[in-house]
Amino acid sequence: MRWLCILPRYRGEGFSKNVLDKFGTFQLFTAQVGAGGEEFMSKGRVTVIDIAKAAGVSKSTVSLVLQGSPLVNEGTRSKVNAAMRELGYVYNRGAANLRQTSAKSKIVGVVVNDLTNSFFAELAVGVDMVVQSAGFVQFLSNTSESIDRQREVIASMREHGISGLIVSPARATEAADFKPLVAADIPVVVVVRSLPGAKVSSIVSDNQGGTSAAVEHLASLGHARIAFLGGFPDTAVFEERRAGYMDGMNAAGLGFHEELVVSSAPSRAGGADAIGRAMAMSNRPTAAVCFNDAVAFGVCDGLRARHMEPGRDFAVVGFDDVIEAQTAVPALTTISVDPQSMGRRAAQLLLKQINAGKAEPENVTTAVRLVVRESCGAVQKKTGRKMA
Repeated sequence: MRWLCILPRYRGEGFSKNVLDKFGTFQLFTAQVGAGGEEFMSKGRVTVIDIAKAAGVSKSTVSLVLQGSPLVNEGTRSKVNAAMRELGYVYNRGAANLRQTSAKSKIVGVVVNDLTNSFFAELAVGVDMVVQSAGFVQFLSNTSESIDRQREVIASMREHGISGLIVSPARATEAADFKPLVAADIPVVVVVRSLPGAKVSSIVSDNQGGTSAAVEHLASLGHARIAFLGGFPDTAVFEERRAGYMDGMNAAGLGFHEELVVSSAPSRAGGADAIGRAMAMSNRPTAAVCFNDAVAFGVCDGLRARHMEPGRDFAVVGFDDVIEAQTAVPALTTISVDPQSMGRRAAQLLLKQINAGKAEPENVTTAVRLVVRESCGAVQKKTGRKMA
């Protein structure tokens, strides 16, 4: 039988304060041999931060190694383990398990892929409206489409004992990335981007129906060369909105033309780039359905750079209906998702699952609607591109 003796760091301090911290470390006493052969005790408190510095990795990576996560490659795992041995660190797994099972705080994690897009700021406001009234607080983090960053922030949130997680997945996220959360019975609601096979709840908008309605509106105004601009082709949302665009073009008898699909970053800068490429075509489009409102604003910027006025010389439809869509000049015609409402619904679903202890995943598709404003102008004249 082996005994572990843990002594208080300072006389009079309680056991829990000295032994445990949020990373499961404890006060270490190591025996060293002096010049005359005598042994003496040297005291040192080794933390996850010390190990991270020694191994040249982040604190979250060390935590993933301690949890035995498969998300860390073997080379990095070996470096971290070597640093722990060198520093004499011993992981108190029992304390860590105790924290995860009985010391969760009233915290909800919210992880989004692009906080520069005002859609996600509005979504986070909707989440906060609900969780605050339930006595929870939200920890908000932005991944900037980095899967590595996403793994780090989720690991860090777990260390803080989150009760549940709302996440708009970064590009390249796989269902397997959520297995540790599912195994730990941490409720998860995925928003915006669906993730088939993840065994977590999801709330997404009717992407296909929305873009189809946008094309139908533009076709009713007399447009035949309608482009689909923006978005990353390797995301589920892009596939769904592109499918709706194809449906709308075929339903209007306009046919589908691959060259009119111009992908780009789903941002304002991406929209400006996409319209630049579209306007370089020999047979230019006269209108565009944009991947989202951010792209639509960029398209308007790009048109003005070419001395063309959105809503007069070219029709633009967005997707999301962020607050800026109402105040833009011209006001943006768009497919309304209502991001605040999506945030509220996601929070309500998450809290329901937190209170239930363990709930079956629910998949919700929210309805969308076309909001007609000024960026499409009037009916397209048959003899030219300009709109009256």
